[in-house]
Amino acid sequence: MSGRRIPLVTGEYYHVYNRGITRQPTFLTKWDYEQTISTLSYYLTPNPPVRLSRFKELSVEQRNQILHQLEKEGRKLVEIISFILIPNHFHMLLRQTTDQGITKFISLVVNSYTRYFNTKHRRVGPLFQGVFKAARVETEGQLLHLSRYIHLNPLVSYVVKEKDFLSYPWSSLPDFLRGKSPLITIEPILSHFSSPKKYQEFVLDQAGYAKKLERIKHLTLEE
Repeated sequence: MSGRRIPLVTGEYYHVYNRGITRQPTFLTKWDYEQTISTLSYYLTPNPPVRLSRFKELSVEQRNQILHQLEKEGRKLVEIISFILIPNHFHMLLRQTTDQGITKFISLVVNSYTRYFNTKHRRVGPLFQGVFKAARVETEGQLLHLSRYIHLNPLVSYVVKEKDFLSYPWSSLPDFLRGKSPLITIEPILSHFSSPKKYQEFVLDQAGYAKKLERIKHLTLEE
């Protein structure tokens, strides 16, 4: 991926997002979402020895050996602080932990997932809209509010009903509410709250306001 004007600095947090090309859906089935979660997890490390598609064809013993080796190395391209997957786009809050880590991570994830999606759904060509967007998070306040914004996305976009919102599976929010995760680095957010329940209250506190903003955005045809 090329053409980025602002460098992505190691140690900093970024809001990273992209949508389907021509706004087309990028996730059609639960297996598409599950594939994306697997892809995020597998490509966190800098040098996986084989593509994810090949990895899934290996025996359980071979897969465990690879995962053990990657875990032993202990290096990550990024830390995923929060994420959301909804039908035609994704949002992630990432901390870059290796130089060029975000660019490499998103490239690996998008390329791998696009190959999977195109094969499964019998299509060709790019799936996402050009170079991913990235905005640096400048303060702790922005970090907290951005995590809330990301988690509220399926609710304010009417992808999920309010009664199902807290358990929406293609989000890091359920991990936050459990207080632990094998994929997400939740400490930068949850350390500001006395309990996961308090974070839940923080997210829900702005749900109504966020819905109003979403309705206004559609009325004014703003992006």
